[in-house]
Amino acid sequence: MLNVLFFLIAGATLSLLVWSGFELFAEQEDPLGDRMEELQSRALVAAARGPRRKATGAGGDRVLYLVSLVPGGDDWIHGAEKLLVQAGIRRKNAVAIYILGTIIFALTLFGVTIRLQAGNLGSNLIGGLVAAGILGFMLPRMVLQRMVKRYRRKLQEALPDTVDLLGIVLGTGLALDQAMMRVSEEMEYIYPELAAEFATVVMQVRAGQERSVAFNQFVRRTGIEDIKSLAAMIIQSEKFGTSLAVALKVYAEGLRKRRSLAAEAAVAKAGIKMLFPIVIFILPVLFVVTLVPGLLSVIKDLKMLTAGH
Repeated sequence: MLNVLFFLIAGATLSLLVWSGFELFAEQEDPLGDRMEELQSRALVAAARGPRRKATGAGGDRVLYLVSLVPGGDDWIHGAEKLLVQAGIRRKNAVAIYILGTIIFALTLFGVTIRLQAGNLGSNLIGGLVAAGILGFMLPRMVLQRMVKRYRRKLQEALPDTVDLLGIVLGTGLALDQAMMRVSEEMEYIYPELAAEFATVVMQVRAGQERSVAFNQFVRRTGIEDIKSLAAMIIQSEKFGTSLAVALKVYAEGLRKRRSLAAEAAVAKAGIKMLFPIVIFILPVLFVVTLVPGLLSVIKDLKMLTAGH
């Protein structure tokens, strides 16, 4: 009976985890509405940073409210929200789904640990529970941090071509907002991450936000130094009335040069990185292949000589 109950609970937990993953990474049906809602919610947060969780409302809000009542829970929610934004996941219920999935994952590890240590009620059980708790809360965060790094790498790779195209479009006489939206439409299927970020900046400006504030939020969302330099250059060019198209062309050339130098540095490091696998895995096998047949032949000859005497 206990085995059946355990497998039922494990199956239900796995189903909830799969559902949370689908909900978290599903495509947004109304990106414009979601972006506007996000902008309004962030404006309210900036105006009043105090307790914003409510016991009433949707199920996600109730989950966040209950977690915020735990000491340190509110900081955990804010940290998870920041990482999700930096990873490009900005659905309304993304934070609640992530928090709920992490809790379910941790409880599953607790249950598995208790099941495996059923006969050990001493220090082994306590150590296993501590390890399960650390792993249950740290592993989802590590996965999310990896997603942030991957998202930043995609933005970094898309930046030179996108900036170059933006300079070309600006040279045709379009305004900055129109040029960014045009570039976003053109790059939607090639570099969807950076195209979505450009569209977000344009929508924030059209919603009434100052362009400098929108670009500063763009920098905080991505955390990339090259985007910070790009935002500063655009703001300064607009402020002093200089030619932005020429500046973007020069900036794109600099980005390509840095990308080329980074690729050359990676190639130069490849030889050193390959040294350890060669020494550990290839050389021993080579020694075995080349020396063992000779050694076997010598041993065989020695045995024949010994038998002859």
